[in-house]
Amino acid sequence: MSKVRAIALYLPQYHPIPENDNWWGKGFTEWTNVGKAKPLFPGHYQPHVPADMGYYDLRVPEVREAQAELAREYGIEGFCYWHYWFGNGKQLLDRPFNEVLSSGRPNFPFCIGWANESWKGFYHGLSGRNVLIEQKYPGEEDYTNHFMTLLPAFQDKRYIRVNGKPLVLIYNPQGLPDAVFFIYLWQKLAKDNNLPGLHFVGHTYDSRSIDKILSYGFDAVNVMRIFDYTKDISFLFRIKQWVECKMMGFPRIVSYNYASRFFVGNEDSRFNVYPSIIPNWDHTPRTGRKGVVFHNSNPKLFAAHLSDVKKVLSSKPEESRIVFIKSWNEWAEGNYLEPDLRWGKAYLEEVAKAIK
Repeated sequence: MSKVRAIALYLPQYHPIPENDNWWGKGFTEWTNVGKAKPLFPGHYQPHVPADMGYYDLRVPEVREAQAELAREYGIEGFCYWHYWFGNGKQLLDRPFNEVLSSGRPNFPFCIGWANESWKGFYHGLSGRNVLIEQKYPGEEDYTNHFMTLLPAFQDKRYIRVNGKPLVLIYNPQGLPDAVFFIYLWQKLAKDNNLPGLHFVGHTYDSRSIDKILSYGFDAVNVMRIFDYTKDISFLFRIKQWVECKMMGFPRIVSYNYASRFFVGNEDSRFNVYPSIIPNWDHTPRTGRKGVVFHNSNPKLFAAHLSDVKKVLSSKPEESRIVFIKSWNEWAEGNYLEPDLRWGKAYLEEVAKAIK
């Protein structure tokens, strides 16, 4: 089988911005939660400490170059930069990508993933569930301005394409109040600007929504099966987890060995369904004891998961042999490929074995 098209999701929240300063305190970045994390039960792997690149700042061009060089070395096709457009032209965390685009460096493929969701305190490290910034959809004028803001990226020679069309990932396709019109408009704008169109990918955590998302006009769906393990939990396991959480004060603990059995499903064999690679999950740096932990992830178990992914990709056309890695650098969610002090480059080495 030819090389797999592995695209790694890329979090840009490793530099301070005024909004984060106001919400969490001066100088807040993703590293703030990562660095203060503590073990919450015996054997809990925390904190996760970065190795090769340390606690980097994405305003530094050399960091971005080093990330791209590492990803390229281990067979990753490119980065999917999370893009935050909240409506009415409001963007956050856009500096790293804007500098990648304007400088032409690093010379490494990329695409955009629109993270179209409101930011709520609980999920980003605060105790309440208050909305920090709301995702809005003002309508056609804003959609057009949004497209024109991204047009220089779509036209960039580094942009990842499928059958010649720039790939655009939408995090919450069912959150779009008028998804059919939105896709129609952006496809029209793309052709009006001498592009052959866009390749829209809808992101979902629920495989039952695949056909619904495709009906909006999406070309493909990326299924992220992080929580599919909940579909097959026994009564005894639920009792055990209740005791651990309520009586012992532990977070929700699930073995990675068990959870990873559900990371790939039958639907992922479809040519227009793109599976996901999930190195791990541990949300406790952000949510503390209310978080979910995939316990005892290791390179050997990760390799077995990669083998499952390869099987569903094997019969697909080469252009559609796409898989999204969650993630390149989501350190506060415990899913990343960048080297840490415990495993070094072992996860990257398994990726290279599987996809090169």
